[in-house]
Amino acid sequence: MPSREDPGLSGGLPSRGRGRRLTVLSGPSGVGKSTVVAELRRAHPEVWLSVSVTTREPRPGETHGVEYFFADDAEFDRLVAGGELLEWAEFAGNRYGTPRGPVISRLEAGVPTVLEIDLQGARQVRESMPEALLVFLAPPTWQELEKRLRGRGTEPEDVIARRLEAGRVEMAAEKEFDVTLVNTTVQDVCHRLIALMSA
Repeated sequence: MPSREDPGLSGGLPSRGRGRRLTVLSGPSGVGKSTVVAELRRAHPEVWLSVSVTTREPRPGETHGVEYFFADDAEFDRLVAGGELLEWAEFAGNRYGTPRGPVISRLEAGVPTVLEIDLQGARQVRESMPEALLVFLAPPTWQELEKRLRGRGTEPEDVIARRLEAGRVEMAAEKEFDVTLVNTTVQDVCHRLIALMSA
């Protein structure tokens, strides 16, 4: 069962070059994973966030190679066939995956590395890299999650409904993770996440 307690550790990350394990941050869509990771990287620029590849169209303001690598179906098929993805999953008609090479090279160099991925991806990482730390980001309440999803205003109602349906499945999988962090405030979650990565 995952622990919901603050590990109580403080301070920065260990010195560069020490062995590290991969940290995976997952949770239901709309829980605030991207916001947490953005704050984590602002406060701790030494943390490297893997950039996923996706077949979906860019949203306004998104840049290729920054938020995502945008690929067509043929290119994504090539990456899958070549074993170049650490994990991949399909959602709402689009595919998302984590390029394997950059993750392995960062870990070998001792760089603290975070993946922000969905439940399917987290399960695949657990199989291929059982030493990875799987962290589940949970909403304070289900109502808050629904409010956040609708408040984004970036998706039509049918997509929101699918995300909520998937969210119920993802919430039920919380016990598969090593630890759960409840997203009360972004700063609090970042503090606890860094503490976990430093342990």
